[in-house]
Amino acid sequence: MEERDPLSAAVIGAAIEVHKLLGPGLLEVLYHRALRHELALRAIPFASEQPVPVHYKGHHLGDDLRLDLVVSNELIVELKAVEHLHSIHDAQLITYLKLTGLRKGLLLNFNVKLLKDGIKRIVL
Repeated sequence: MEERDPLSAAVIGAAIEVHKLLGPGLLEVLYHRALRHELALRAIPFASEQPVPVHYKGHHLGDDLRLDLVVSNELIVELKAVEHLHSIHDAQLITYLKLTGLRKGLLLNFNVKLLKDGIKRIVL
């Protein structure tokens, strides 16, 4: 996390609070709900489960893709509750960034002892 990115720092701070109170080992959906609540408490604007249109060679494939969180219309936050983050998680977030035209994303894995070990920042 760069100090020059106050938005990422604010989201990570909210995620740390969620992790501190809930700990590891829960389902992703519970962390999602808790983080939405924490962001709202901190007056950080976000959209949850935002649909993204997917096109292929000019053909609309659908709006089935849903982003976990989009914060302030500039940061995609992808939540996980897995044993380890893998390269496929990075690839997933990079694809989301490309599809939306956004440049910044955070992968947050809540299934770790210390949340700092479950944070990955991606910038295109």
